[in-house]
Amino acid sequence: MQQHEQISAEQQVVSMNQAEDEINLLEYLEVLARNWRMIAKTTAVAALLAVVVSLCLPNIYSATTRILPPQQDSSGLMGMLMGAAGGMGGMAADLLGKGTPADMYVGILSSEAVSDTIIDRFRLMEVYGQKYRVTTYKALDKNVDITAGKKDGIIAITVDDEDPKRAAAIANAYVEELGKLLVKLNITGAGQSRSFYEERLAKARGDLAKAEDALKAFQSKNKIISVSDQAQASISGIAQLKAQQAVQEVQLGTLQRQFTDNSQEVKSAKASIANLRSQIARLEGQGNGGSIPGVGSVPELGQQYLRLMREFKIQETIVELLTKQYEMAKLSEAKDVVAVQVIQAARVPDKKNKPKRSLIVLAATFAAGFGAVLYAFIREAGERMPEEDRQRWKRIRGLLPDLNGLLSRRLRRLVRR
Repeated sequence: MQQHEQISAEQQVVSMNQAEDEINLLEYLEVLARNWRMIAKTTAVAALLAVVVSLCLPNIYSATTRILPPQQDSSGLMGMLMGAAGGMGGMAADLLGKGTPADMYVGILSSEAVSDTIIDRFRLMEVYGQKYRVTTYKALDKNVDITAGKKDGIIAITVDDEDPKRAAAIANAYVEELGKLLVKLNITGAGQSRSFYEERLAKARGDLAKAEDALKAFQSKNKIISVSDQAQASISGIAQLKAQQAVQEVQLGTLQRQFTDNSQEVKSAKASIANLRSQIARLEGQGNGGSIPGVGSVPELGQQYLRLMREFKIQETIVELLTKQYEMAKLSEAKDVVAVQVIQAARVPDKKNKPKRSLIVLAATFAAGFGAVLYAFIREAGERMPEEDRQRWKRIRGLLPDLNGLLSRRLRRLVRR
């Protein structure tokens, strides 16, 4: 009997909870029904305003051009010597050539050197209604998006403008200005390299002439001296390595003009030179600890002859390598075209890209309707607020003006200071 009464009591509690839930739901519906006119008017007005505003917004057209960045020239001196310098040289060459140039060309396209030409060419200060050039830069950056693909390295230049023809023209102009700037940089850099190699080559030729004269004078004075084939081979090997070391030191000097000592390019060049020095030290350390390998019991006169021959071979190889690089620098300086491969030229768009008017109207209507419903519930909650909470809210509102006054006075004091 008691168990039956307990079950009945639990059922009554469940029924009361369900009734309370139904009452709460009905209360919500009652709030909405009581404020439906305000909600409907607010939503309708917001929708109407959104339609008017969206129609007043100008059409924006987007034009995109896609290019492949110019390929780096791999025929330079470092590329020629790294393969001959052994394993360390190959590693240095990998470090020098590692990575894609796409990011570098994105930086060039985003630079003020290109932006200035674009602004002047299309009179963008007038188009954007800007008084200062610095603000025109920001307006241009806002309307131009330059990105490089992480996988394929393709550079995409997208321009937004109210005029579809101008959007396409600006996008294509970026490619033209990039080509012009690269030609200018290529000619300037090649000219500096040519001048540097020309100066070093003149000195190397002078050293070669001195070495040749010294060798001839020695041979004329002491007749012909016969040396072993092993000594001749050792001389040729050391001369080749020392010539590569000397020419790489020249290349290191050109790199240090462009980069800091902490840059990867300079560090790689230094590592390659250190590897060559270690190879030369190993070769010179062979054969009874003498500085000339393989001479052993060769008399002093023969050793002098080997030293003179080695110096002559070194200078001869240096002149040969520097002459090749000097000719390449002259050829690079003579180039007047840097290949910028255009995958897709920008075309005049026939359809606007933005604004999305329907999306603007829907978003504004939804936000206004949601805000109106939220306001209705907040107002209803305020009307049903207990008297104690109502008095507390009035005290809080009374404290707010004092807080605002305090903040205002502190702000005025700071301004005066």
